[in-house]
Amino acid sequence: MLISNAFAQTAGAGGAAGGLMSFLPIILMFAVLWFIMIRPQMKRQKESKAMLEALAKNDEVVTAGGILGRVTKVNENYVTLEVAEGTEITVQKNAVTTVLPKGSLKSL
Repeated sequence: MLISNAFAQTAGAGGAAGGLMSFLPIILMFAVLWFIMIRPQMKRQKESKAMLEALAKNDEVVTAGGILGRVTKVNENYVTLEVAEGTEITVQKNAVTTVLPKGSLKSL
């Protein structure tokens, strides 16, 4: 009475091609996501790893907590920083976010 009859749709002439065409937008969205988000993030991770491996004595760095210091010792997992004359702290290598140009600490 109030509900009309529902009829099933028949598969069109391009049954298999129609199924593939329905997945095309999802595939395109994944490709766009890859090039906009995932690929640049992998590039940043690679650059960060190279920077941490290249840390050497007397490099001036900034940690994740905002501490500026000069590297005095480099171990496999830890870095010792001189934050003031005669004051040294030890932080994890992963805490180092930026290597500053030489002489940056003197200008502060």
